[in-house]
Amino acid sequence: MTVVEFKMEKHWNIKPVLDKANIERFTQELKSCDELSNLYMSPGIALLLLQRGIDTVDKAKEFFNPKLREHQHNPFEMKDMDKAVERIKKAFDSNEKILIYGDYDVDGTTSVALVYSFLKLHIDNPENLGFYIPDRYNEGYGISFKGIDHAAENGFTLIIALDCGIKAVEKAKYAKNLGIDIIICDHHTPGDQLPDVAACLDPKREDCPYPDKNLSGCGVGFKLMQAFCRVNDYKEAELNNYLDLLVVSIASDIVPMTGENRIWAYHGLKKLNENPSIGLDSIIRVAGLKGKNINVTDIVFKIGPRINAAGRMRSGSDAVELLISEDPRTADLLSQDIDTSNNERKDLDREITEQALAMIESNEELKKRKSTVLFCPKWHKGVIGIVASRLTETYYRPTIILTESKGFATGSARSTDGFDLYKAIDACSDLLENFGGHMYAAGLTMKLENVEKFTQRFEEYVAENILPEQLIPQIDIDAELHLSSINNNLFKTLCKFEPFGPGNMKPVFATKGVFDYGTSKLVGKDHNHIKLELIEGHTRNTVSGVAFGMGDKFSLIHGGQPFGVCYTIEENDFKDTKSLQILVKDIHSND
Repeated sequence: MTVVEFKMEKHWNIKPVLDKANIERFTQELKSCDELSNLYMSPGIALLLLQRGIDTVDKAKEFFNPKLREHQHNPFEMKDMDKAVERIKKAFDSNEKILIYGDYDVDGTTSVALVYSFLKLHIDNPENLGFYIPDRYNEGYGISFKGIDHAAENGFTLIIALDCGIKAVEKAKYAKNLGIDIIICDHHTPGDQLPDVAACLDPKREDCPYPDKNLSGCGVGFKLMQAFCRVNDYKEAELNNYLDLLVVSIASDIVPMTGENRIWAYHGLKKLNENPSIGLDSIIRVAGLKGKNINVTDIVFKIGPRINAAGRMRSGSDAVELLISEDPRTADLLSQDIDTSNNERKDLDREITEQALAMIESNEELKKRKSTVLFCPKWHKGVIGIVASRLTETYYRPTIILTESKGFATGSARSTDGFDLYKAIDACSDLLENFGGHMYAAGLTMKLENVEKFTQRFEEYVAENILPEQLIPQIDIDAELHLSSINNNLFKTLCKFEPFGPGNMKPVFATKGVFDYGTSKLVGKDHNHIKLELIEGHTRNTVSGVAFGMGDKFSLIHGGQPFGVCYTIEENDFKDTKSLQILVKDIHSND
């Protein structure tokens, strides 16, 4: 089945021009700083920094050269951190068995691999350490009764739960009755009641004073290990060896690339490129990234999906086994299996996405709605989150994809920019068995008989609360730029803004009044891409570029009239020859 691709016009959101005198002043301050003398400082660069809240030279120095020790927060600022460290120390001293428990996605499996590997270095008897990943299909998300039973049956008296647990009130009671303590390391939004556990680490707790509220689950686990280091005088350099796992978590979970996340990602990418762990190195080779300078985009689209595929198609435990592997041959076998799972996942994802798109395109009522809620009992639970993301990209409205699992409808939800999905689902919570997540992504479960009523109620809430602009794809543009300003000095300094992510996105520029030089052409198997040669105004300097998936815009640019482009600046490495080009994100008529 082939579905005609639905295309929606995008709105260009060009950020307001800041005070020119302030920009010029800041530019001169940056140029006068010896520590930044190796960077090209222009009013354009100063503007990009100011937009990111970097308004002093000291902040600029920290931004361009983040330091691990100096620029991190004290882990003991996090509520319950002292209790958590004390409980682990007691377990070490008493020779207790500790179970490292985590979710089955990238954040959860990297969290488990990091905490398990680090504690294994220091525990007297490694056999007292184990890990557990719940089965996506038999147990579902988070701490499960089955997981607690596994702990009890195998003599574990302490569970460290990573990337989950903040809503596990009943599970915590169950564990306590079995004599098992739990330390929760989560980053999701808490419910009305916190679980009764030995320690509950979550920067999103209302009573938690920790300054950085945007850590990944793995980030919270890292802070716990950091605190444990400081109490026991362990070398933090040993912990920093696992920053490659942490950056994979940060990039894959799409948490803000600001604060500690950016510091860890900056140093984690260095580790990933220079000396990755055995397990990650095998994934890098399977993904075809060996020898390439790996960035956040590579993690999001090539490394993360392979780790995720284990939990989607088979077992998240396979991912942990790979990530903690100390034997290259074993790691290679595991990564090959995971790569096979990822290919199976891609086939399922494509098939279900086409079915979902066809359901909408064949139903006029569904096409007119402000939200999308689709249910099919046969859809594979492991890929519905990806399908929800793809449908959100296509129709740009809050989307929930549901399938049947163990007699219930269970699903994944994704949102559009600025719309609080979690609040919308919470407004329908009386129809749900459970739900969890945050503003832009969530999971939920309901009785089968409630699907129709939930669909109606969710649509009513969205229709009443969503703003018109939240239903139009937005392209945030940092600044307008003359094509003649694109040069190697600018590009090299833009590269120093990495790592990119929410809160520090790759700079996007717009240029209006450009013309086709006359040599632009359609390329690709289906002629759906454009290779561009552009000029601006009456200048003769051309700029090369590529516009993927915009073949339908060719008549616009080839008609001899001026038009506008928004783009990022990239380096093209073709036949060992490097040159700058623009990667076009959208093309508009010049009106």
